[in-house]
Amino acid sequence: MNYESRVADFAGTPDTVAAEAVDEERQSKRRRLIIAAVVAAVLIALAVWMLSHGSEETAFAPEADTTPAVTVVAPGRGTIEGVINATGTLAARRQMPVGAVGEGGRIVNIPVEQGDWVRAGQVLAVIDRSVQTQQVQAQRAQIEVARADAELAQANLDRALQLVDRGFISQADVDRLTATRDAARARVRVAEAQLGELQERNERLNIVAPAAGLILERNVELGQVVSGGATALFTIARGGEMELLAQLGESDLAALSAGASGVVTPVGSEKSFECQVWQKAPTINQQTRQGTARCALPYAPELRPGGFATVRLNSGTLVAPMLPESAILSDDEGSYVYIVGEDNKVVRRPVELGIVTGDGIAIEGGLTGQERVVMRAGGFLNPGDTVRPVVQRSSAG
Repeated sequence: MNYESRVADFAGTPDTVAAEAVDEERQSKRRRLIIAAVVAAVLIALAVWMLSHGSEETAFAPEADTTPAVTVVAPGRGTIEGVINATGTLAARRQMPVGAVGEGGRIVNIPVEQGDWVRAGQVLAVIDRSVQTQQVQAQRAQIEVARADAELAQANLDRALQLVDRGFISQADVDRLTATRDAARARVRVAEAQLGELQERNERLNIVAPAAGLILERNVELGQVVSGGATALFTIARGGEMELLAQLGESDLAALSAGASGVVTPVGSEKSFECQVWQKAPTINQQTRQGTARCALPYAPELRPGGFATVRLNSGTLVAPMLPESAILSDDEGSYVYIVGEDNKVVRRPVELGIVTGDGIAIEGGLTGQERVVMRAGGFLNPGDTVRPVVQRSSAG
């Protein structure tokens, strides 16, 4: 009874409970202070260790962060094939217009058609010659008359020569008869020459091919009346040879040489044909600033004169470094690149540009190919800047 009463009295005393709570709070604060002291000691020890063992890395870090990094490449030297892309019009390489060369007349026969192959001298069209035929027959009759007169004059002279020795005919009469005989013979030759002229004119009424080739155009029909020197009645491609009249800019035309090969692709066709440049225009069009390169082509049905075509021409080869366009800068002094020297300093290097291809621009002068050339961001650099080069592998052969 007394024990239970004391417990009840203790549990129920407010001062006792408050004292215990204060003690527990003091112990909790003490533990937190101890933990904080331990953590502070560990941090101090770690800082001391870093200062004593990481001084070199700490000193280098700011320098690495402030130096700009640039991509560089050593392009080397490779064989570069120059290619010029152009467009142009297909045409006959040697186009021959053929028309009437005689007196002309009505067309009575046309034995050929457009697209036919013809040989040299083959008849293309025939002009009516009924009137000319009668003229030839009349001239032949004139020759017979002249020959008869010449024979009579010769007979008279022969008789006179037999009588002159007997004194019946004077020498003057013999001379007169001799002149008459000579004049008669001359008239025979004149008549024969006139017959030959008529026959030649009649032959010219046949319109013939001046050389073998392919008929590209036929501009005449049966019954049409034509005259000499009029519009061409036929157009022939000599030998069937074709060409492409490629239009090139001044620089491309200058870089191209006669004999260069290429590949022609007509519009609307999947076929390609090999060609060869056989002539370059000696002049440049003042309006378009272009010149013409004539590319010879063999005959093919797909090559139609007047059609449009594209061509890829080989402008030669060059052994030189090649750089992308992003690496090449230019100003008033010309083209240049930035290279990175052994001390990682930026140096300006003037260069001479060469062939332009789809893979880059050839450098004909200024580089050996072993330099470290800045690939990009050259416009943000200045000569003498210090950089951190990052080497990019070159694709040059």
